[in-house]
Amino acid sequence: MGPAEVIPARPAAAGPSRRSLLLAGGIIVTGAALGQDPAYADADYDVVVVGSGAAGMTAALTAAKRGLRTVVLEKAPTFGGSAARSGAGIWIPCNEVILAAGVPDTPAKAAAYLSRVVGDTVPAARQQAFLAAGPAMISFVLRNSPLRFRFMEGYSDYYPELPGGMPNGRSIEPDQFDGNLLGAELARLNGPYIPTPAGMVVFSADYKWLTLSAVNPKGLEVSAACLLRGTEAALRGEKPLTMGQSLAAGLRAGLLAAGVPVWLNTPLLDLHVESGRVTGVVTSAGLVRARRGVIVGSGGFEHSAAMRAEFQRQPIGTSWTVGAKENTGDGIEAGERAGAALDLMDDAWWGPSIPLPGQPYFCLAERTLPGCVLVNGNGVRFVNEGAPYSDVVHVMYDRNTPAAPHIPAWLIVDQNYRNRYLFKDVAPLLPLPASWYDSGAVHRAPTIEQLAGKIGVPAAALRATITRFNGFALTGRDADFHRGDSAYDRYYADPYVKPNPCLAPLWLPPFYAFKIVPGDLGTKGGMRTDARARVLRADGSVIPGLYAAGNASGAVMGHSYAGSGSTIGPAMTFGYVAANDLADGA
Repeated sequence: MGPAEVIPARPAAAGPSRRSLLLAGGIIVTGAALGQDPAYADADYDVVVVGSGAAGMTAALTAAKRGLRTVVLEKAPTFGGSAARSGAGIWIPCNEVILAAGVPDTPAKAAAYLSRVVGDTVPAARQQAFLAAGPAMISFVLRNSPLRFRFMEGYSDYYPELPGGMPNGRSIEPDQFDGNLLGAELARLNGPYIPTPAGMVVFSADYKWLTLSAVNPKGLEVSAACLLRGTEAALRGEKPLTMGQSLAAGLRAGLLAAGVPVWLNTPLLDLHVESGRVTGVVTSAGLVRARRGVIVGSGGFEHSAAMRAEFQRQPIGTSWTVGAKENTGDGIEAGERAGAALDLMDDAWWGPSIPLPGQPYFCLAERTLPGCVLVNGNGVRFVNEGAPYSDVVHVMYDRNTPAAPHIPAWLIVDQNYRNRYLFKDVAPLLPLPASWYDSGAVHRAPTIEQLAGKIGVPAAALRATITRFNGFALTGRDADFHRGDSAYDRYYADPYVKPNPCLAPLWLPPFYAFKIVPGDLGTKGGMRTDARARVLRADGSVIPGLYAAGNASGAVMGHSYAGSGSTIGPAMTFGYVAANDLADGA
């Protein structure tokens, strides 16, 4: 990908496409025609699950526990997908973990909140199905796997001021898991997006305080607790896992106990259709039959340049995502060839990201901490820097014009900010890696005007923006974008900064500019599904035998994002819903 991250539209195929032939009912591929491998001679199951992420493994565990012979097919040489790479927040209102922690949630509050967040972009029946089945899914996983969960206390819903919103949060995350329980299978776990510091056991909820460890006593306390957990685990001979590593490992352990095979290096080539019903999956080694049905949990299309060019706004790229590299939309395209309608293909689980060498950095706490501003190509603020990450990128795209470029944007900070806060994995006071500067992702200058010259924005405009923002910091009120007004804004802020923990002036040279592009955790568009996770055609009819969950399906969150874990929570829930529907005799 070039520096502008503009990719051409997907070219039209010469002659009739395989998709058009399939949609016309002209092709039924058999295992024999593919030269089926002898190892697949007994490839006949009740349920075939495509993908070993959170959606797929939850679906497979549910199906197996309902007495269905189940197999998981995974394209990658590892299991876990994007879930294993993630922080693994899980947003499920009214689940038993948060209720036991004293969270005053109710079904009525949850329904009111989700309805306001999602609006009418997703049918009410699907929203209701998620809310109804989510708590049961969490209880099922707790009773059928070694996974345990923790309440992420204080991690606010993303719109806590809306009716039913929770300023103290509803999200949970996996508890510490001993990787030894997986035996040799641990070596096949997909790696994390950012590894945990050596010798420490860190939960997602800890990062808020680790970022502040140089300026806040609780940060030091949490750092010590993380180190103590790591030391105790080492003394017990454990291999401690947290976040996405814990989630994927715990689900895989559940599958091992339930006798569910996970076939790695087994990509889906197509769906097998007989008399209008999906009855199996075509792989490179042969046909894997599914007597009851197929559940597609193969992830999104974030690493398909062609699909991103076809469905999403420019500039866009495959190098700005932190999703699993195998997510190239295979399951979505196979579903479309089988007649599936598609939803939300223009959208993703967006987040402002810094295109660092090697892989992008999903910029979360850094843009909320006091002492930074986000400006467009004209050197002007355009959004509340502390707003939910998906909202920030929506604004970047909505307002991006040649006269007012918003992609890339620039996060501006001063040395006072760098002296106080962890940035990615670089401790306060330490220099940023030279490779960051060499790549053009970061610039530094002794004055605001010189920094403006380096990033190509008008110096006078950037100076005026900083001056105006500094005035807001002194009064504690952001009159332009209301940063700090919401409980969500304040989650990653610095409570020692007064009067507004999100606002501090930029005054101490040198000054830094971090390039911000529209990155993502994965795409959120895919096959249209109903409240039972069944895949639908454009006319609303059901494709028999075909289900979808996770990022292979259109998100139940629509174009929004209710709280931390709005990707994984629904993915697991609709995997659970799909498997139960099949077990109930669909």
